[in-house]
Amino acid sequence: KVIIDMRDYVAGMLDDFEPMQHLRTTDISPTPAEADLFDIGNGMPLDKRMAEQFHTTVAKGLFLCKRARPDIHLAIAFLCTRVREPTWVDRGKLVRMMRYLNGTRADVLTLSVDDPHIIHWHVDASFAVHPDFRSHTGGVMTYGQGAIQSVSRKQRLNTRSSTEAELVGADDNATKILWTKLFMECQGYKITSNILFQDNKSAILLETNGQKSSSKRTRALNIRYFFLADQVAKGNLEIKYLPTDAMWGDYMTKPLQGALFQKFRKAIMGMEN
Repeated sequence: KVIIDMRDYVAGMLDDFEPMQHLRTTDISPTPAEADLFDIGNGMPLDKRMAEQFHTTVAKGLFLCKRARPDIHLAIAFLCTRVREPTWVDRGKLVRMMRYLNGTRADVLTLSVDDPHIIHWHVDASFAVHPDFRSHTGGVMTYGQGAIQSVSRKQRLNTRSSTEAELVGADDNATKILWTKLFMECQGYKITSNILFQDNKSAILLETNGQKSSSKRTRALNIRYFFLADQVAKGNLEIKYLPTDAMWGDYMTKPLQGALFQKFRKAIMGMEN
């Protein structure tokens, strides 16, 4: 049996990443990404060796964010979209994330449970933020403090409004949301509430009422986005409103800065202070 201390894993990532070898341990960044994360700019392409190192480091970061550091998930999700043709601009964003890890290398994910019978999912979407105007989905599953599961990924289709992007985001997370309920019940925990929180009231109406809340503007939506309304009717899911300033999913869709970043980071990592 092999046990990996993820703090050692972070240290290894930093040691292997060439730009970090010239920096001091005090060279840190306050957040994993600057506010312009989704701006790809006009940077020159990296040469083959640097492109390979870029790809390798992003892959390591993807493993890390899925296992122990969901606080870097958004930055990694974007960098994953750039591994085929990375530029110097992309490399700068990777260095920014690595500098953040340099300053938080001792941090650990701590999970706590308020009630094992109630699952909370925070799901959000940022509308048309990618260069091809696709939106970005984010989601966090928790039992109290700490992200047990997190989702941060580019949507696979273009949407025409923030409400439509929120619908796609909810559908992107639907499989995990429903599978998690079934998995926990198979472990002997009867789930009394499987709650999906969102901060868009129009999307919530569509997801709970389905065709009854559809208008001419939304009729063109693919019928699969009314799948959630069916799950609500069957009692497999509850959908509730949560203000944006309390929405953990916001962390997975926007490169937050300052106090709001710190607030959500502490919640997602399960930190008391």
